[in-house]
Amino acid sequence: MDLDEPFSEAGSGPRPERWWRAFEDPGLSERIDRALSANLDLQATWQRLEEARALAEQEAAGLLPSLELRGQAQEQDPEPLGSERLSTTLRAEYEVDLWGRIRAGVEAQERRARAAAADYQAAALSLAAEVARTWYQIAEAEERLRLLDEQLSTSEALLRLTERRLANGQARRPEVLRQRQQVEALRERRHALRAERGVLRNQLAVLLGEPPQAETAVEPEGLPELPAMPDTGVPAQLVQRRPDVRSAFHELQAADREAAAAVSRRLPRLTLTAEGRSTGDGLAALGDDWSLSLGAGLVAPLLDAGRRAAEADQARAVERRRLYAYGEAVLTAFQEVEDALLQERQQRRRVASLQAQLADAREAYERLRAQYRHGMTDYGDVLTALRDAQGIERDLLTAERELLEYRIALYRALAGGIGMAEETSP
Repeated sequence: MDLDEPFSEAGSGPRPERWWRAFEDPGLSERIDRALSANLDLQATWQRLEEARALAEQEAAGLLPSLELRGQAQEQDPEPLGSERLSTTLRAEYEVDLWGRIRAGVEAQERRARAAAADYQAAALSLAAEVARTWYQIAEAEERLRLLDEQLSTSEALLRLTERRLANGQARRPEVLRQRQQVEALRERRHALRAERGVLRNQLAVLLGEPPQAETAVEPEGLPELPAMPDTGVPAQLVQRRPDVRSAFHELQAADREAAAAVSRRLPRLTLTAEGRSTGDGLAALGDDWSLSLGAGLVAPLLDAGRRAAEADQARAVERRRLYAYGEAVLTAFQEVEDALLQERQQRRRVASLQAQLADAREAYERLRAQYRHGMTDYGDVLTALRDAQGIERDLLTAERELLEYRIALYRALAGGIGMAEETSP
């Protein structure tokens, strides 16, 4: 695959790291900022990063000598009575990294720490996308409630017209009953939508790290206009930018270093030691006389029933598995960008089609309603036209929200982080 070949669609708009600001929605930006600082799952991901960094520091300690101080007291019995023999030992030990085993282990842990940092960035991006989707689902629910109120008002006006025609002998009783059922169906849909909106608000509260019963002011100002298409760049840039791809790459490098360390464990180890000892009768005499000894130890594995060879084979298998995982991460990144571009492109066409259908449906309803008022058409035609128009209105609102979600998916697929360095805490 040519990594310099552009994606199927490329815009000219900016591609900010904090991509949600492209919607120019202060309410959304404020809630995403709150989620990034208070979401419990994200904080747990940060602690995994802290754990990986601590392990890297722990492994790096093997590159330096260790120094221990030991003290011992022993009673002298029987003479001289009450005397105490004290001894102090200062011991230093250092393993010479002949084959790079220790260094390989350090590099492996450092790579895992960098992978954990990339995982944190990926988790933060996913959280921001989830908050944005939930926020605009709430906005759609608010818009649909307003739309339902308008539709209910229209249906009630048609009901009054049908009742007047029944009183004048121009309509039949079933026509009134059918229109009453239409009004009640809209009222029932409003109850269900209010429940859906409440569930979405609870979901948003948890994403913000708050209890769902907390009274959180949620007032989306409708669905925003779709921002300009961002510059998608080329796949080669995406590979370097995506945090999940970077994480897979660091894991691959860590597995490579682990494989090198596993091979080195089959080779001899050289350890240097230095020990100083002082003894004396009581504290006053302690430290007057020191003895110093130096030593070197060589340990070479001779027979281990193939355990170290199996460890090396396992490490190499892990490295190959990480290689395939990295390739899969790269292909998935390309797919997510292309999927988002394709879905948005088709969704824009769907929205345009629904807008055209709605204009025709509204005109058809107004004409049929006027004809029905003058007894020139059947009530069933009016009811069908009203249902069609109202259904298209709801479908259009949902399609506009889905179009925003496809753009959120595109921003998420193109994102390289949230504008924070790997060392920045939440």
